[in-house]
Amino acid sequence: MTEQTPSRKEQILQALAHMLEAEPGGRITTAGLAREVGVSEAALYRHFPSKAKMFEGLIDFIEEAIFSRINRITGEGDALTQVEQILTLILAFTERNPGITRLLTGDALTGENERLHRRIQQFYDRVESQLKQVVRDAEFKEGKRTAATPTITANLLLAVVEGRIAQFVRSGFRIRPGQDWPEQWALLGPTVFRD
Repeated sequence: MTEQTPSRKEQILQALAHMLEAEPGGRITTAGLAREVGVSEAALYRHFPSKAKMFEGLIDFIEEAIFSRINRITGEGDALTQVEQILTLILAFTERNPGITRLLTGDALTGENERLHRRIQQFYDRVESQLKQVVRDAEFKEGKRTAATPTITANLLLAVVEGRIAQFVRSGFRIRPGQDWPEQWALLGPTVFRD
Protein backbone atom coordinates (compact mmCIF):
# COMPACT_ATOMS: atom_id res chain seq x y z
CA MET A 1 0.00 0.00 0.00
CA THR A 2 1.37 3.42 -0.93
CA GLU A 3 1.13 6.46 1.25
CA GLN A 4 -1.07 9.14 -0.21
CA THR A 5 0.44 12.59 -0.56
CA PRO A 6 -1.66 15.14 1.31
CA SER A 7 -3.65 17.54 -0.86
CA ARG A 8 -2.45 21.13 -1.11
CA LYS A 9 -5.31 22.13 1.18
CA GLU A 10 -4.16 19.59 3.79
CA GLN A 11 -0.56 20.76 3.37
CA ILE A 12 -1.64 24.34 4.08
CA LEU A 13 -3.53 23.29 7.23
CA GLN A 14 -0.60 21.13 8.42
CA ALA A 15 1.80 24.04 7.86
CA LEU A 16 -0.53 26.39 9.74
CA ALA A 17 -0.71 23.95 12.67
CA HIS A 18 3.09 23.62 12.64
CA MET A 19 3.55 27.41 12.66
CA LEU A 20 1.11 27.76 15.55
CA GLU A 21 3.26 25.29 17.49
CA ALA A 22 6.63 26.68 16.44
CA GLU A 23 5.75 30.29 17.17
CA PRO A 24 3.80 30.34 20.46
CA GLY A 25 2.39 33.79 21.00
CA GLY A 26 3.34 34.77 17.45
CA ARG A 27 0.89 36.06 14.89
CA ILE A 28 0.59 34.02 11.71
CA THR A 29 0.65 35.96 8.46
CA THR A 30 -0.39 34.63 5.07
CA ALA A 31 3.04 35.63 3.70
CA GLY A 32 4.75 33.53 6.38
CA LEU A 33 2.36 30.64 5.80
CA ALA A 34 2.97 30.77 2.05
CA ARG A 35 6.74 30.59 2.68
CA GLU A 36 6.21 27.62 5.04
CA VAL A 37 4.15 25.75 2.42
CA GLY A 38 6.46 26.80 -0.43
CA VAL A 39 3.80 28.52 -2.51
CA SER A 40 2.73 32.07 -3.30
CA GLU A 41 0.10 33.87 -1.26
CA ALA A 42 -2.13 33.74 -4.35
CA ALA A 43 -1.86 29.94 -4.26
CA LEU A 44 -3.03 29.95 -0.64
CA TYR A 45 -6.06 31.98 -1.61
CA ARG A 46 -6.95 29.52 -4.38
CA HIS A 47 -7.58 26.95 -1.64
CA PHE A 48 -8.87 29.22 1.13
CA PRO A 49 -10.51 32.60 0.46
CA SER A 50 -9.15 34.03 3.73
CA LYS A 51 -6.97 33.28 6.73
CA ALA A 52 -10.16 32.93 8.78
CA LYS A 53 -11.21 30.04 6.49
CA MET A 54 -7.83 28.39 7.15
CA PHE A 55 -8.45 28.62 10.89
CA GLU A 56 -11.97 27.28 10.34
CA GLY A 57 -10.43 24.30 8.54
CA LEU A 58 -8.41 23.52 11.68
CA ILE A 59 -11.47 23.99 13.89
CA ASP A 60 -13.36 21.56 11.63
CA PHE A 61 -10.53 19.06 12.15
CA ILE A 62 -10.73 19.50 15.94
CA GLU A 63 -14.50 19.01 15.98
CA GLU A 64 -14.39 15.94 13.75
CA ALA A 65 -11.56 14.32 15.72
CA ILE A 66 -13.12 14.95 19.14
CA PHE A 67 -16.83 14.43 18.53
CA SER A 68 -16.50 11.32 16.38
CA ARG A 69 -14.61 9.72 19.29
CA ILE A 70 -17.01 11.07 21.93
CA ASN A 71 -19.86 9.42 20.03
CA ARG A 72 -18.07 6.07 20.31
CA ILE A 73 -17.23 6.64 24.01
CA THR A 74 -20.84 7.39 24.97
CA GLY A 75 -21.98 4.17 23.36
CA GLU A 76 -20.32 1.88 25.90
CA GLY A 77 -19.27 1.59 29.53
CA ASP A 78 -20.65 3.15 32.69
CA ALA A 79 -21.08 6.90 33.09
CA LEU A 80 -18.00 7.50 35.22
CA THR A 81 -15.82 5.67 32.69
CA GLN A 82 -17.38 7.68 29.86
CA VAL A 83 -16.66 10.97 31.64
CA GLU A 84 -13.07 9.95 32.30
CA GLN A 85 -12.57 8.85 28.69
CA ILE A 86 -14.04 12.08 27.28
CA LEU A 87 -11.79 14.25 29.46
CA THR A 88 -8.74 12.08 28.77
CA LEU A 89 -9.48 12.20 25.02
CA ILE A 90 -9.46 16.00 25.00
CA LEU A 91 -6.27 16.19 27.05
CA ALA A 92 -4.51 13.63 24.83
CA PHE A 93 -5.67 15.36 21.64
CA THR A 94 -4.33 18.71 22.78
CA GLU A 95 -1.05 17.16 23.89
CA ARG A 96 -0.58 15.60 20.44
CA ASN A 97 -1.57 18.83 18.66
CA PRO A 98 0.07 21.73 20.50
CA GLY A 99 -0.31 24.26 17.71
CA ILE A 100 -3.98 23.53 17.26
CA THR A 101 -4.39 23.82 21.02
CA ARG A 102 -3.61 27.52 20.68
CA LEU A 103 -6.93 27.82 18.84
CA LEU A 104 -8.78 26.19 21.73
CA THR A 105 -7.45 28.76 24.19
CA GLY A 106 -8.08 31.65 21.80
CA ASP A 107 -4.37 32.51 21.98
CA ALA A 108 -3.95 32.22 18.19
CA LEU A 109 -7.18 34.08 17.46
CA THR A 110 -6.26 37.47 18.90
CA GLY A 111 -7.28 40.07 16.34
CA GLU A 112 -9.03 37.48 14.17
CA ASN A 113 -12.65 37.32 13.04
CA GLU A 114 -15.22 37.14 15.87
CA ARG A 115 -16.84 34.17 14.12
CA LEU A 116 -13.75 32.09 14.97
CA HIS A 117 -14.09 32.93 18.66
CA ARG A 118 -17.75 31.88 18.52
CA ARG A 119 -16.79 28.56 16.90
CA ILE A 120 -14.40 27.82 19.78
CA GLN A 121 -17.10 28.76 22.29
CA GLN A 122 -19.52 26.44 20.49
CA PHE A 123 -16.94 23.64 20.63
CA TYR A 124 -16.71 23.94 24.43
CA ASP A 125 -20.49 24.30 24.76
CA ARG A 126 -20.89 21.07 22.83
CA VAL A 127 -18.36 19.23 25.00
CA GLU A 128 -20.13 20.49 28.12
CA SER A 129 -23.49 19.33 26.73
CA GLN A 130 -22.04 15.88 26.09
CA LEU A 131 -20.73 15.68 29.66
CA LYS A 132 -24.05 16.90 31.03
CA GLN A 133 -25.90 14.25 29.01
CA VAL A 134 -23.62 11.48 30.29
CA VAL A 135 -24.10 12.43 33.94
CA ARG A 136 -27.83 13.00 33.44
CA ASP A 137 -28.23 9.59 31.75
CA ALA A 138 -26.41 7.93 34.66
CA GLU A 139 -29.42 8.58 36.88
CA PHE A 140 -31.79 6.77 34.53
CA LYS A 141 -29.49 4.00 33.34
CA GLU A 142 -27.44 3.31 36.46
CA GLY A 143 -29.35 4.90 39.32
CA LYS A 144 -26.45 7.29 40.00
CA ARG A 145 -26.96 10.92 40.90
CA THR A 146 -24.43 13.69 40.70
CA ALA A 147 -23.30 15.39 43.90
CA ALA A 148 -24.35 18.73 42.37
CA THR A 149 -26.71 19.29 39.43
CA PRO A 150 -25.65 17.78 36.08
CA THR A 151 -25.12 21.33 34.78
CA ILE A 152 -22.79 22.31 37.64
CA THR A 153 -20.98 18.97 37.45
CA ALA A 154 -20.41 19.18 33.68
CA ASN A 155 -19.20 22.77 33.99
CA LEU A 156 -16.71 21.85 36.72
CA LEU A 157 -15.33 18.93 34.71
CA LEU A 158 -14.93 21.12 31.62
CA ALA A 159 -13.27 23.87 33.68
CA VAL A 160 -10.65 21.41 34.91
CA VAL A 161 -9.83 20.32 31.36
CA GLU A 162 -9.79 23.90 30.07
CA GLY A 163 -7.39 24.81 32.88
CA ARG A 164 -5.03 21.98 31.91
CA ILE A 165 -5.15 23.13 28.27
CA ALA A 166 -4.47 26.75 29.25
CA GLN A 167 -1.46 25.68 31.36
CA PHE A 168 -0.10 23.79 28.36
CA VAL A 169 -0.24 26.86 26.11
CA ARG A 170 0.87 29.30 28.82
CA SER A 171 3.92 27.14 29.61
CA GLY A 172 5.05 27.16 25.98
CA PHE A 173 3.93 23.49 25.72
CA ARG A 174 6.16 22.33 28.60
CA ILE A 175 3.43 21.36 31.10
CA ARG A 176 1.67 18.57 29.23
CA PRO A 177 -2.12 18.37 29.64
CA GLY A 178 -1.93 14.69 30.58
CA GLN A 179 0.83 15.21 33.13
CA ASP A 180 -0.36 13.80 36.47
CA TRP A 181 -3.86 13.36 35.00
CA PRO A 182 -4.38 9.80 36.32
CA GLU A 183 -3.62 11.00 39.86
CA GLN A 184 -5.84 14.06 39.43
CA TRP A 185 -8.69 11.94 38.07
CA ALA A 186 -8.31 9.62 41.08
CA LEU A 187 -9.16 12.68 43.22
CA LEU A 188 -11.82 14.16 40.95
CA GLY A 189 -13.62 11.03 39.73
CA PRO A 190 -15.05 9.91 43.09
CA THR A 191 -16.65 13.35 43.58
CA VAL A 192 -18.80 13.20 40.42
CA PHE A 193 -21.54 10.92 41.78
CA ARG A 194 -22.98 10.56 45.26
CA ASP A 195 -22.46 7.32 47.12
